[in-house]
Amino acid sequence: MIQRHYCANLNQLAADFTDYSASILRDALAKHRKISLVVPGGNTPRHYLPLLGRQVLRWQDVVVTLSDERWVDASTAASNERLINQHFLAYMPEPADFVGLKTDHDKPDQAIETVNRRLVNTPIPFNLTVLGLGEDGHIASLFPGMNPDIESDLLCVAIEPPVAPSPRISLSLPLLARSRNIIIVVTGATKRQLINELTRSAPDQKIPFVWLMLHCHSPIIIFETDDA
Repeated sequence: MIQRHYCANLNQLAADFTDYSASILRDALAKHRKISLVVPGGNTPRHYLPLLGRQVLRWQDVVVTLSDERWVDASTAASNERLINQHFLAYMPEPADFVGLKTDHDKPDQAIETVNRRLVNTPIPFNLTVLGLGEDGHIASLFPGMNPDIESDLLCVAIEPPVAPSPRISLSLPLLARSRNIIIVVTGATKRQLINELTRSAPDQKIPFVWLMLHCHSPIIIFETDDA
């Protein structure tokens, strides 16, 4: 269920990722009136999301949401919503419909029902989910050792990261696993070595990447480079 594509550098990764992702989105738009796209936050998406945003697609028929969000104001530099607005949505020739995960609630656990209602209105299963990977094997804001909430009907979960300046909200592992297409972008030799280890040995399902790998409904496509 894993297909790996090595790229010589970040520029090649951005180009290859964009070609592949745009093809998936075009095929989905040819079959459906509305489709959905999940994108990650962090620094690495700044390299590839602008290129994807420039693609000529029916962006007005694409619902975009985040894999996770820090519980900070959307105007601050730490906000994933701000990142997506500046480095993705702003590049589109026609604006997509964006569904944010941040609310005015004081804490993410108070916002679960509100965000769940927002997500219910997006096309599910997601047509394309793009994720990053942490050096501990975490994806979105789902960290090793956490209960994956396999039986939960909720589409999102509140998270207190083990080491982080703010709480977060994240799409649930079961929801991510249902995606029709999954891409994971991996940068740096350390993370590439982690992928080698997690795909060779008897995997620990307490590591979110492993759980996703074993329970996803479609192959996971990995775009990877030693650049970081």
